[in-house]
Amino acid sequence: MCHRLGDVMKLCCELSADQQIQTTVKGSGKGAAAAGGLAFAGGLVGGPLGIAVGGAVGGLLGCWLTSGQFKPLPQVIMELSPQQQQQLYADMVAILGGVHWTDVAQLTALVMSNSSLKQQLTAALLGYITKELQANVHYVD
Repeated sequence: MCHRLGDVMKLCCELSADQQIQTTVKGSGKGAAAAGGLAFAGGLVGGPLGIAVGGAVGGLLGCWLTSGQFKPLPQVIMELSPQQQQQLYADMVAILGGVHWTDVAQLTALVMSNSSLKQQLTAALLGYITKELQANVHYVD
């Protein structure tokens, strides 16, 4: 069972890397609030030029406040606690159903070649990340 859990976690990493998915840890609103707040304050103090200066300073402050909060989903998956991994594993195995595999390479090949199964597993993975971890998900351009 332990190697099967590892296989499924690696499959989740492969699915998210294939889709180039990143997550935003809670708190990115702080960056937006800093940028908007300082732009507003700058506008009150310095008019149109103050808006520009306040927005620039607020943007830099917002960048600093949120640094390190955007992570590739494979990294998030590998940092899950054992209980969280077990829960994600149960969700994924429920979809995999009767699929039998001997190693992670075979499992990955089976899933990647079946677009319906790949889509279902990706949806379950994203659902878990947004519901259980309360993270925002976005795709890298």
